[in-house]
Amino acid sequence: MSRIGKSPITIPEGVNVDLKDGVVTVKGKLGELKQEVSDIDVKIEDGVITFERSSEKSDQKAKHGLYRALINNMIEGVTNGYTKSLELVGVGYRASNQGQKLDLAVGFSHNIVIDLAPEVKVEAISEKGKNPIVKLTSYDKQLVGQVAAKIRSFRAPEPYKGKGIKYVGEQLRRKAGKSA
Repeated sequence: MSRIGKSPITIPEGVNVDLKDGVVTVKGKLGELKQEVSDIDVKIEDGVITFERSSEKSDQKAKHGLYRALINNMIEGVTNGYTKSLELVGVGYRASNQGQKLDLAVGFSHNIVIDLAPEVKVEAISEKGKNPIVKLTSYDKQLVGQVAAKIRSFRAPEPYKGKGIKYVGEQLRRKAGKSA
């Protein structure tokens, strides 16, 4: 049996969880998220959510832990939210934002302007002597990760000097340059 799937989720104070026609809806102080659930039985009783599967088929085993993790992430998101921070490493690399528009200068002939979804809050932090940091915050874990990966893909860090857009705290694998 799935170790993740069989552990129950306790619903925190201020969060509403509804199950209707195979769709789990989670409402909290930060927002509302929906997830469709198939092949797995979801039971909500006394502030605790449990997940059960009807057979031992491999696809049901996989979905058992998956749906438990997704719904747990939804509950965590509407209560606390998720944050991803990106660091721009390189000479002349800059970031600024006006509302939901993020403007990146990362060594191309033109700036990259990205319109972000309204669910994602963006903040560009620039301090003198430090690399610029782009901070993304949302209640949807999947959306924050997807937006952060898209921004990182514009200039992924290269292995020789480490220039590019990287996650804060990410350890890069560095290579030695040419040996003379």
